[in-house]
Amino acid sequence: MNFQIRQAIAANVAGQNAQELSGIVEDAIERGEEHLLPGLGVFLEKWWNVADEQERQHFTQKLATQFN
Repeated sequence: MNFQIRQAIAANVAGQNAQELSGIVEDAIERGEEHLLPGLGVFLEKWWNVADEQERQHFTQKLATQFN
């Protein structure tokens, strides 16, 4: 993913509260539009970078169940 995309997405959501960010994620998922996937990827990357090992393991276990 291009670094400029990461910066643009971060700038677009800067200052949003948890409820607003939740709305963004839910809207992107409901729409199902491919062009929204990079934004969700940036959200995941930001979370992954601050998550501890237990949170990461829990997430990946849940994710694995969705693809099995």
